[in-house]
Amino acid sequence: MTHVHTLTRHRDLQNWVADRHGLPALIRDANLLGQTRAKLALRFDAPGRPRGMPRVDQGATPVSWTAWLAELDRQHLALRVSAGGETEYELIERKSLN
Repeated sequence: MTHVHTLTRHRDLQNWVADRHGLPALIRDANLLGQTRAKLALRFDAPGRPRGMPRVDQGATPVSWTAWLAELDRQHLALRVSAGGETEYELIERKSLN
């Protein structure tokens, strides 16, 4: 990512994803103790899937924006995105923004 922006406002996040024909998704991961943790993901229809983007067979389940954004806030994350029409992104901790 050469030019990046960090998005924290829900509307800005939704607009960025919608502009790139993406959808919110969750991956359910279990730790060694069997506890389930939600990992946020975005799925894009456009070619050029970001590195590490989950495929359906990796357990990525489409979810509503309400559920996705609630989990984003619960985990205190922000979305760092590339400028332009690219679909490259990463989730970062909000505390790293200060």
